[in-house]
Amino acid sequence: MKCKRRKNYTMMEMVIVIVIIGLLTAIATPLYMNHLKRARINTAKTQIKLIEQAVFDFQLDMKRLPLAEHGLRELEENLANDEKWSGPYIRPNVPQDPWGGEYIYTVPGEHGDFDLACYGSDKQPGGQGDAADITNWGSSE
Repeated sequence: MKCKRRKNYTMMEMVIVIVIIGLLTAIATPLYMNHLKRARINTAKTQIKLIEQAVFDFQLDMKRLPLAEHGLRELEENLANDEKWSGPYIRPNVPQDPWGGEYIYTVPGEHGDFDLACYGSDKQPGGQGDAADITNWGSSE
């Protein structure tokens, strides 16, 4: 009767496997992080367009822009108790930007009737890459 011998892995085989896993991780992680940065930037651009459209819808019904004192909350709730209000104009609510900050709404705007902006990952005006401002009047990228 033959006895099956159990083959164990040598230390060298284990080291080679660990090195291969490390190399794959070193290659994949930067690619993933760059994809994540681009996805956040594109999400912010899309959300700005959606918020801008909600402001236009509000303006069409109310014959005015949301007030500076109420900001974008006026798209969610009838804060002025106006009979013409037929919202909510954005559902379920105005989103936060992809970095967890609030979108900046300025009325009257410097670049149009109103300005919408997201300051990017650094939450400060200016910047480059994923820290660049994303706005409804253009982008610094």
